[in-house]
Amino acid sequence: MPVTDTIADFITRIRNAGQARHKFVIAPASKLNFHIANILSDQGFIGEVSLVEEDNQKFIKVGLKYYEGKPVIQDIQRVSKPGRRIYSPVEKIPRVSNGLGISIISTSKGLMTDKQARAYNVGGEIICKVR
Repeated sequence: MPVTDTIADFITRIRNAGQARHKFVIAPASKLNFHIANILSDQGFIGEVSLVEEDNQKFIKVGLKYYEGKPVIQDIQRVSKPGRRIYSPVEKIPRVSNGLGISIISTSKGLMTDKQARAYNVGGEIICKVR
């Protein structure tokens, strides 16, 4: 059965693997998912991110992080969905957990965190929230 929302599928795989205490998760590769994984890695929510090719198909291998036996990612949610896109100007970009979490935003200057979007003074589509 084909997946219509690959971003939601990727986010769900990360959430479920963390709750099941897996060391890593493998998901189908796309440029957007790879950029999301790199942002999460840069922000310290997940471990190493790598591309794996198997039988002429590319996959993203994401190492998960834990602190005192609990996943570092407490909650990750898809905000903008294919049926309902959520856009926000720079002034109204929401803060996640009072600044302790991040929002990943697709802007005209590329994918970035909410803090980077405020620094560049650009708004965009809110992809997901992580805390």
